[in-house]
Amino acid sequence: MVSDYSQYAWLIPLFPLLAFLALTAMGRQLKDLGIYVSIFAMLLSFIVALLIFVERIGGNVEDFTWDKMNWLQVGDFTLKMGFEVTNLNSLMLVIVTLVSLLVNVYSKGYMKGDERIHVFFSYIALFSFSMLGLVIAVNMLELYIFWELVGVCSFLLVGFWYFKPEAKAAAKKAFIVTRIGDVGLFIAILLLYLYMPGHALDFTSIHNAFTTGKIDPMIVTWIAVLIFVGAMGKSGQFPLHTWLPDAMEGPTPISALIHAATMVAAGVYLVARTFDIFHASPDALTVVAYVGGFTAIFAATIGIAQNDIKRILAYSTVSQLGYMMMALGIGVSYTSGMFHLFTHAFFKALLFLGAGSVIHAVHTQDINEMGGLSRKMKITTWTFAIGTLALSGIFPFAGFWSKDMILTEAYEHNQLLFWVGVIAAFFTAFYMSRLFFLVFMGSSRAKAHAANDHDDDAHAHEHEPHESPASMTIPLIILAVLAVVAGFVNTPFNEWLGHWLTGQDHEEAANWTVIILSTLAGLLGIGLGYLIYLKRTIPRDVVSSKMPWLYTLLNRKYFIDEIYDTIVVKPLRGLGFILELIDIYVIDGIVRLVAFTVVSLGRLGSRLQNGQLQSYGVIMLLGMLILALAIAGRRFIHAG
Repeated sequence: MVSDYSQYAWLIPLFPLLAFLALTAMGRQLKDLGIYVSIFAMLLSFIVALLIFVERIGGNVEDFTWDKMNWLQVGDFTLKMGFEVTNLNSLMLVIVTLVSLLVNVYSKGYMKGDERIHVFFSYIALFSFSMLGLVIAVNMLELYIFWELVGVCSFLLVGFWYFKPEAKAAAKKAFIVTRIGDVGLFIAILLLYLYMPGHALDFTSIHNAFTTGKIDPMIVTWIAVLIFVGAMGKSGQFPLHTWLPDAMEGPTPISALIHAATMVAAGVYLVARTFDIFHASPDALTVVAYVGGFTAIFAATIGIAQNDIKRILAYSTVSQLGYMMMALGIGVSYTSGMFHLFTHAFFKALLFLGAGSVIHAVHTQDINEMGGLSRKMKITTWTFAIGTLALSGIFPFAGFWSKDMILTEAYEHNQLLFWVGVIAAFFTAFYMSRLFFLVFMGSSRAKAHAANDHDDDAHAHEHEPHESPASMTIPLIILAVLAVVAGFVNTPFNEWLGHWLTGQDHEEAANWTVIILSTLAGLLGIGLGYLIYLKRTIPRDVVSSKMPWLYTLLNRKYFIDEIYDTIVVKPLRGLGFILELIDIYVIDGIVRLVAFTVVSLGRLGSRLQNGQLQSYGVIMLLGMLILALAIAGRRFIHAG
């Protein structure tokens, strides 16, 4: 069956691109109308994406490819550009456009009063365009172009409040750290060009080459690992995770967009999109699985000891991305990883936007300065509670189904990774219950925060906490509903999504051992958080008082940033200082010496040639004297 709507997929990234151009050209003149330009553009993109998605789930629709644009020709090789629609990227199109639309609506209330609001919405539009272009790219080079543009947009948005030194530093850190991963992806593309039959880079040719074993296994492993290095940078996998928590310096709606649907989703999508390459290399799959598993538990332990509401959520994102990579690395298929990406997009966007609603009300990000908000912010409280339960993997919320699918595959194929996943699930439930109870339950511990503190709110003013406006709460409600129901698209009793994505039947029955153990892990984590932070039957300092070194280790994020500063940043700064000295005193010094010599000789010549006979006579006499001394000295040397 030929698709009717897929041929219009190019419109999906076009609408936000047009919004970006309009806001860039006439943002100040449009004023508040510019906000609606961006929202309307994303609404149109979502409608087209939804039509394509509904059409594809409604019947056996063939993949659609359009690559008629000849972009580059070298000899007999022609690189074509275009777009491609598959079941995999049609799912991504719906996720990206829906979350971007809700973030646009939410930002209308959150960014109200910011004098650069039109710039903010233009950046969001460009960010959405970049991610959507990446999703429908027809070949690896086209994907890489949009991949880099996504990185540029994250730099602009993380550093949006450029007057804050922390925001500028975070933007530069995000840009530099992700560039490290991008170098790996670029080398992988070069290797693909060298070893692919006909130098083809399109995904159809990649599928045919790697499923038929036409490329040397060693080269396959290198290509897969280097692609994963690129994914590690974007999706915050250890050791390239350090930029992601610092990116919280950007406005909260952008944190939601980055963590739910764009930047970090790009790395997971890349591995899924090139899964044929990984599937051809068991060694590469092992690397992906163990890096993902380590990242999941590593970030979860750090989240326990953080006090910034957005940083806690950021480390939860890193941990959940680790889950996704672990699922992809187990190698059964990319279904479980993409399923968790699908559910995670909704409850993580919900949690970040909920955090923004809290920050908007109390003007601080420190959870120790909050408390008792459930009485004054009921919509935010209930929706945040749903997001917390979904992230904690509690039945029947969306996170339960996708997390258990990953754990079931791990249980059947790698017991070590299964137990890593269960322990990470316990830590996740614990730090999320800690966050929820400290922020929404108990009594208020709020302190006064003046408007010029810029606690992630450029237009704060002192007042009693109250519920956010409808433009902020409506997206919360929509995402809360999705966080409840999204998981039912793929359950152990109806694995529709796996068959639809891959075309293969998955006949895995419910594994009650996994369900019981993962549910117990989540309930124990929430129960422990309840006893410590709400019931207070266990002292809050039960660990920090007895093992202060452990609390410090977790609070300081295992000193990874300090280690990087010692072994990477400072040596590079030292090398840069040495090179700067060489540039100033050697390179520039030689240039200045030559210039000084020429100028000096010119000045000397101009003084000598002054038209006075006396001067010429003296010069001639000196010249004759120097010549006579030279001749006499030469004879003396020969005589000796």
